[in-house]
Amino acid sequence: MRPDSFVTRSSGHVSSPALQLPEQIPDTTAQLWTGRSCSDTRRSCWTLVIAPFTKMAVHAKVLINAFYGRAPAHAYWNGCSTGGRQGLTEAQRFPDDFDGIVAGAPANYMTRIEGQFLWVAQALHKGPDSFIPLPKIKAIHDAVLRTCDAKDGVKDGIIDEPQRCSFDPKVLACSTSNRGTCLSQSQITAARSVYSSSRNPRTNEVLYPGLAPGSELGWSREPVGQVLEQPSPLVIGFLKNIVFADPSWDYRTFDFDKDTTLADQRGGVLNAIDPNLGSFFARGGKLLQYHGWADGQLSPVNSINYYNSVAKAMGGTNRISDSCRLFMVPGMDHCRGGEGTDRFDMLSAVVDWVERGTVPNQISASRVSDGKVNRTRPLCPYPQAARYKGSGSIEDAGNFVCKIGP
Repeated sequence: MRPDSFVTRSSGHVSSPALQLPEQIPDTTAQLWTGRSCSDTRRSCWTLVIAPFTKMAVHAKVLINAFYGRAPAHAYWNGCSTGGRQGLTEAQRFPDDFDGIVAGAPANYMTRIEGQFLWVAQALHKGPDSFIPLPKIKAIHDAVLRTCDAKDGVKDGIIDEPQRCSFDPKVLACSTSNRGTCLSQSQITAARSVYSSSRNPRTNEVLYPGLAPGSELGWSREPVGQVLEQPSPLVIGFLKNIVFADPSWDYRTFDFDKDTTLADQRGGVLNAIDPNLGSFFARGGKLLQYHGWADGQLSPVNSINYYNSVAKAMGGTNRISDSCRLFMVPGMDHCRGGEGTDRFDMLSAVVDWVERGTVPNQISASRVSDGKVNRTRPLCPYPQAARYKGSGSIEDAGNFVCKIGP
């Protein structure tokens, strides 16, 4: 990156613990979640949530020009989760702000994400034996690995392509000879809800995709896990204060038909789902998305859905490959963590793409344990995935190749 470029980090998560970026700014959207702003005057939400980020970019360029005597040559956005959504918002609504955008695990369909959390919560708390405690979550994860780990040709403790994994938690059903970490029928139903897409009961429309097999160890992570003894306060706060404006509202009453429509109407300003990135691409903008397959909070399938929607809107995958790429990270949890290779440098990749025209055909990633790298893998542009060549250590990226298919 040239010295006369600047990077802004989001108010979400930084993309990798290895990157050193400027201090984060206050998370404006947290005010929405907790109901401290916008609950009474919804028309002010646009100014509160959207304007600060584009103004930050504009003002930063002015300050740099004033201090250095010249404008920055390039500007970049790098963020994950809320920051991923903000990055997509920039590309969609303010295409002139940044030259390159890294958007990881974006919470870009906020109104439907909240509904998905309730889809799971209603199943988890339907009866006295529906909730799944942590030991049983671990048992589910172990069963997933036994079922699907080796399907990619390598038994390494992660699921490379969960969409090829056919797993049903009923394999852990309790019997007279199987107690301990077995699942009751209500728990089986609840576990299935975590993997399943929420749907409109009237039209059967898919509202938001479920989590992927292999994500189980992230299900109960506070404060935004999907399998908690009480639904995430971030979700409940958003719905109580933004959608229903009723502090006594009960999540058990959420109707996935009419209340989904209401959420879209009242909270839709937070969504960043417009697939038309023509203005951003036309000026040479580059969008690099990534998402962990083992994300226990936001469905990785949502990132695939958005990427596919952009490809469809812009004329096909071949038409966007020079401007937009998606990298799925096997075994990685929400933005970082998990059993996968969660150390990588997406920012340098997008800088090289913008400034040198180097298209990211793969990105090097590693897993670090006790301060030492113990696994490397290539991250591949979707729909490619890393395939073992058949010989050499499975911990060495050099023994894998990016390709489509087995």
